[in-house]
Amino acid sequence: MSLTIARLSALQILDSRGNPTVEVEVALSDGTTARASVPSGASTGTQEAVELRDGAGGGYQGRSVRKAVGNVAGEIAAALQGFGAEPHAELDRRMVELDGTPDRQRLGANAILGVSLAVARAVAASRGIALWAYLAGDRQALLPVPMINILSGGLHAGRQIEFQDFLIVPHGFEWFADALEAAVGVHRAMEAILRSDGYALTGVADEGGLGPQLPSNEVALDYMLRAIETAGFAPGRQISLAIDAAASHFHTATGYELRSEGRSLQPAEMIDLYERWLSRYPILSIEDGLAEDDWEGWQRMTRRLGQKCRLIGDDFLVTNPVRLERAIAKRAANAVLVKMNQVGTLTETFQVIDRAREAGFTAVISARSGETEDSFLADLAVASGAGQIKVGSITRSERLAKYNRLLRIEDETRRGGHGPAPFAAAKEKLGW
Repeated sequence: MSLTIARLSALQILDSRGNPTVEVEVALSDGTTARASVPSGASTGTQEAVELRDGAGGGYQGRSVRKAVGNVAGEIAAALQGFGAEPHAELDRRMVELDGTPDRQRLGANAILGVSLAVARAVAASRGIALWAYLAGDRQALLPVPMINILSGGLHAGRQIEFQDFLIVPHGFEWFADALEAAVGVHRAMEAILRSDGYALTGVADEGGLGPQLPSNEVALDYMLRAIETAGFAPGRQISLAIDAAASHFHTATGYELRSEGRSLQPAEMIDLYERWLSRYPILSIEDGLAEDDWEGWQRMTRRLGQKCRLIGDDFLVTNPVRLERAIAKRAANAVLVKMNQVGTLTETFQVIDRAREAGFTAVISARSGETEDSFLADLAVASGAGQIKVGSITRSERLAKYNRLLRIEDETRRGGHGPAPFAAAKEKLGW
């Protein structure tokens, strides 16, 4: 019997920053129900799909999402009543056509994505299979290597320093559980070192990283090495580094303004800075190293540094198939950060992941700074076979929900002898 959509409803809930977001509930024709909630970003690219908010006159200082909630319960529900829940691509196509805009601004990417995710979860439940197994299709599922925030600046931590996040990549371990335990050790070591050095730590950044007022961005890298070593691990062999510069957010008409350091750099000088850091620190990837519309600079950076590390486009590529194709053609970047709500449907998310793989780009499955307790992203990362996930740090429940889901998937694999390829397979795929 084919599954159809019997009912759709939505609710305004709160994300990890206390901002409203959309939760969708779907009921299928066989009685199966499921929910999914939609994340929201602080560091957003200008080309992202539109997150519909109520604006002036709305609740939460205009941040409310009553319009998007109403679109799910009203126009979208009416259009999908009795519509087939499979194949999923047809469902997503119907909603995109219903919206009728290139950036989902009429119905809202938050409304459309919520429906897309909830239906996928419901179908998996109806079939009695794990969500990751349903999503994977004919892809090779892999337990991913995590990229974990330790120090934060930029929009995630009050611009104490300009670069948004300094992360660890715990790749030198046999199991995901071991990698996560190591990350906890590094985070705790970092906190102890910073307090010992006199830094005030009154809370954590949006994604759980520590946000001290350091004297420079490079000092953050020195602290990262100290914390790894203090925790008892070998930098570069067991745990390496990653940088999320989010350079668009400190880029001006005159250059890249490093106000914490009292200097401004031109694009070529930024590339020089990264090259110097790559020679001194075990850095595996640099995300948004230049501004989102500096295509020429991204090409130069990729020529100079593309053989030395992964150059990830987030604001630069915004999980957008058109921008990804342009980057492939121009050889600008060699990796894409994948955020579902940047593009607006599950189908389009997989199109970007699959196209990146085909072109030799790495894909990193990523959360947003405004997250919920929904663990969908963990299953997506496993199903995609991308081999990497970027969720945030190890201190907040909206982050831990994803990590704990990955722990459960790994445990099921170890006990049952079936499931996604083990953690070691992702390391091998990525050359680590």
